[in-house]
Amino acid sequence: MRWTERAWPLALLVLGVTGLLASLALNAVVVAPNRLLTGHGYLSIAVPSLCWLPLAWLLVLVTARMRGGAGLVVAISLLAGLLAATGLAAGGLLATAGEHARVQLGAGFWCMATAAVLLVADRLREIQARPYLRLACWAGLALLAVAIAAAGVFDRLSIVQEFTLQRTRFITAVGQHLLLAFAAAAAAVVLGAPLAIAVAQRQGGRGATLAMLNLVQTIPSMALFALLVAPLAWLGVGGTGNAPALVALTAYALLPVVRYTLAGLATAPSAALDAARGMGLQPWQVLARVQLPLGLPVFAAGLRIVLVQSIGLAAVAALVGAGGLGRFVFLGLGQGANDLVMLGTLAIIALALAADGACRALERWMEPHA
Repeated sequence: MRWTERAWPLALLVLGVTGLLASLALNAVVVAPNRLLTGHGYLSIAVPSLCWLPLAWLLVLVTARMRGGAGLVVAISLLAGLLAATGLAAGGLLATAGEHARVQLGAGFWCMATAAVLLVADRLREIQARPYLRLACWAGLALLAVAIAAAGVFDRLSIVQEFTLQRTRFITAVGQHLLLAFAAAAAAVVLGAPLAIAVAQRQGGRGATLAMLNLVQTIPSMALFALLVAPLAWLGVGGTGNAPALVALTAYALLPVVRYTLAGLATAPSAALDAARGMGLQPWQVLARVQLPLGLPVFAAGLRIVLVQSIGLAAVAALVGAGGLGRFVFLGLGQGANDLVMLGTLAIIALALAADGACRALERWMEPHA
């Protein structure tokens, strides 16, 4: 265990102070009479199983200048302890509450959980962890959370009870959400990649093409979904459901596909292009043998942007009857059930993060190795 000679790391200082203030000033859990009514909030220091959290955040501040893996161990222990202790707190609070009472996660918990996750990520960056170590760390935390859930520690939390009630519909919604997002991404690649290649070959239409695609991005998502209902109904495709959602998501995904395809094609060095032409290769052969292989890492980065964007925007598709996880978000908003909103929102965030991580791994795999 060694100490650095530099100043206090700003990121760790901000995260530690944020977690400390959240543990002292914001409600960690809220006990409500039922799933709809507002309940009474409890600070972490007022709940026996959570009262250690301020001291834990002080420990984070004390160890902020510590080198090596000790700081990472502190961060992981804090995150795991926060999850387990909150589940135990729910069981203790419901022991004296009414039959229909619910324990909801408060603003303090969300602030501390976010700060703890960012703390782990920053500690991994601080020790310059290799990709496999990062993957092992996050996978270990995920498995630990699953083990805690399997032990029934989270069963008394309101958000878990909402999931239990909606399990079948939730799993179906996840499948619909992924299918819609991946279909839109695939359609955007099929349409956008040839368009970018044609623009790159001619050079003249680049500005006009990007201007039109930028114009689509300025249209609010809800407005674009609504505008597509009437034309698609007139064409007989269907004014509501998957058709307008797929068209809108594809339209939004075209800009990053075209931009990153153009950037990928431009990564080929001019010397390599001249050598290929000097060998007598035709333009399509130069494209297939030189530009596309060299641009693969950039294409993968564009795919990552498209997938994450499509997964996020697919939530709005529920407004036109396309299904997906957005249904839980809007249903919860309509009923005033915050836990139903959080259930859909957290699932969308998890899917986006998983897609981002998978595409980053693909980027690293495509990068040329010396």
